[in-house]
Amino acid sequence: MKTISIINLKGGVAKTLTTISMAHILSERHGKRVLVVDNDKQGNTSKTFGVHSYERGSVAELMLDRNADLADTICHTRYQRIDVIPANMKLLTANMQVMMDSSRPQQTRLRAALRKVQDQYDYCLIDNAPDINISTINALVASNEAIIPVKIDRYAFDGLQELKDQIAITREELNPALRLAGCLITCFQHVEGERQGEEWLRANMDCPVYKTHIRYSGKVVESSFEATPILEYSRRSGAAHDYCDFVAEYLDDERGC
Repeated sequence: MKTISIINLKGGVAKTLTTISMAHILSERHGKRVLVVDNDKQGNTSKTFGVHSYERGSVAELMLDRNADLADTICHTRYQRIDVIPANMKLLTANMQVMMDSSRPQQTRLRAALRKVQDQYDYCLIDNAPDINISTINALVASNEAIIPVKIDRYAFDGLQELKDQIAITREELNPALRLAGCLITCFQHVEGERQGEEWLRANMDCPVYKTHIRYSGKVVESSFEATPILEYSRRSGAAHDYCDFVAEYLDDERGC
């Protein structure tokens, strides 16, 4: 199982949309078995897949309980090859409790839990909150790769260097297998300012940038209200086409590694 963290310290850059779209396309177009980990207390990924709940286990329990029952935590979805470990507001308290618990390692708990199911899936995608806290550090420790969605605007690169530094620290101290797979430009509108921003990103941030851009589409907003992946909601939309192209580019890059 290859584990990928979708992460950015800035909100509103399409982290959740990217996680959901990538999972759906890997499953429906490429026949892959996908486990999605919702690692954001808002639980938007869980809501989209119809598994948000306070009645069963969540990622919070995996952070707190060494012996948490994954059968009670992993939720099957309406998609045959997509399962989800959901999140809810319990994760906020869990993060604080983990930080106060010195009885066992704090940063490796999610990795230990995911290893129990690594033979059941081809990919694990982790949708992270726009923050560096103990659960996002756990995600990076558990991951083989990180993908950073980036929306080109005035504040696009706020926190990007800090995130790169955190990835480097995690690789050096806790997870030598972790690599930054690349930045994915989202909400793209083909205006001059965005092209200049992309040029700056490529020239100054010293990180790979995917060739594919995810175009802005009003269908994305509609699909979020319908709790439906964009490819299913509007197959002909620009964003749906772009995410299909991005997944194909990602898989080509993976084969080339």
